[in-house]
Amino acid sequence: VQLEESGGGLVQPGGSLRLSCAASGARFDRMSMGWFRQAPGKDREGVACISWSGYDRYYGESVKGRFTISRDNAKSTLYLQMNSLKPDDTAMYYCARARYYTDNGCPASDTWGQGTLVTVSS
Repeated sequence: VQLEESGGGLVQPGGSLRLSCAASGARFDRMSMGWFRQAPGKDREGVACISWSGYDRYYGESVKGRFTISRDNAKSTLYLQMNSLKPDDTAMYYCARARYYTDNGCPASDTWGQGTLVTVSS
């Protein structure tokens, strides 16, 4: 499967962005998916993940209530709506195929996109 993220950019604190991840080459509707991020000098962090059906969703504590993960299986696309953005949200954001979904997060497989940069700054 190939994954391609888009939608990153520069946004002011309090602003919003929507990231997209287009998948191809495999049955997207049978894959749990996740968004991860990595800021300079920090470890990779799981942001959110979603089961293949879209029914189950997990959010990291730092984004809960501000970010929303969703998917459109007909379009083979994963989304991350990010609201009330903070400077601490600045990072490279990656989508990845999850090995499986749990209510405590989704371990990533070895299938990743190239990333899209989100910068939150005034």
